[in-house]
Amino acid sequence: MKGNQEEYSRYGKRSKRKKTNIILNSLIVVVLLLIIIVSYAVFSGNDNDNQAANGAENEEQTTETNENEPADTTEDVTEPADTEDEETQEDQETSGNENEENEEQTSDEVAPADSSQEVVTEGSEDSNIIRTIENPAWQPVGTVQTEHPSAVYDSSSVDWQESVKAITYATGLPEENMTIIFLGNNGVNKSVATVRSKDRTENYRVYIDWIDGEGWKPVKVEELREIQ
Repeated sequence: MKGNQEEYSRYGKRSKRKKTNIILNSLIVVVLLLIIIVSYAVFSGNDNDNQAANGAENEEQTTETNENEPADTTEDVTEPADTEDEETQEDQETSGNENEENEEQTSDEVAPADSSQEVVTEGSEDSNIIRTIENPAWQPVGTVQTEHPSAVYDSSSVDWQESVKAITYATGLPEENMTIIFLGNNGVNKSVATVRSKDRTENYRVYIDWIDGEGWKPVKVEELREIQ
């Protein structure tokens, strides 16, 4: 009987040890699993944080790039300055051409005659002529006509315009301030004109002669009290 009890007791102890070992091993496995899970969670969290940080850096870089982009736009905006410079140069060239044309037109004008050479004859008190002026320094005013068989008294003709130029040259009255009362024949290639200023304070009778190849030349000017 004792032998059976001892054997039974040993068997029971072995069974308890096995159960204890199984429980311990199970706990160890559970602990290891927990460690693995926790470690995975920690490392995964770090990766996510790194990805988030990288994403934030990328967004900041993108934002900085976008903020810097207007600099390129500014460079593009400066391009019209070249166009403005070109337009300014074109305006200057146009102005220069106009100045050259004005200089050419001015060179065609006859310089005033030397007034010191004028011969002035005073008119009588009962005459309509205040004074008569003759000046040997008067020159022909020039012409574009190659032939001049006779004077032409048509206000639209070249000959008329050149006659007016000679009258302006002799009297000093600008054409825009002059009213032509009469311009007509005074002999072969000779003309006579009666003119006055727009304000009617100056009245003149002007005698002009045609010089072949040189144009009309004033020969005498009479300053009148009034135009009769």
